[in-house]
Amino acid sequence: MSEERNERKTKVGKVVSDKMDKTVVVAVVDLEQHPLYKKAVKKTVRFKAHDENNDAHTGDTVSIMETRPLSKDKRWRVVEILGRAK
Repeated sequence: MSEERNERKTKVGKVVSDKMDKTVVVAVVDLEQHPLYKKAVKKTVRFKAHDENNDAHTGDTVSIMETRPLSKDKRWRVVEILGRAK
């Protein structure tokens, strides 16, 4: 009996901190509509993501994927680096 796994969530964001070993902080910006005034409001959520080879640096745009809990705060991992900071 072969059971398939569910699709994992992925998000795209910008690395705001790479000071930890094998961990980066990724800020994901989302535009939401205000319920009353209908204006677009920017919401920023920060995720700690696992970066095995310390490849991502501050300013890089990265894609992250949901994974099993790796530590108290880490539940995401860096899948690929989409854009480099200059």
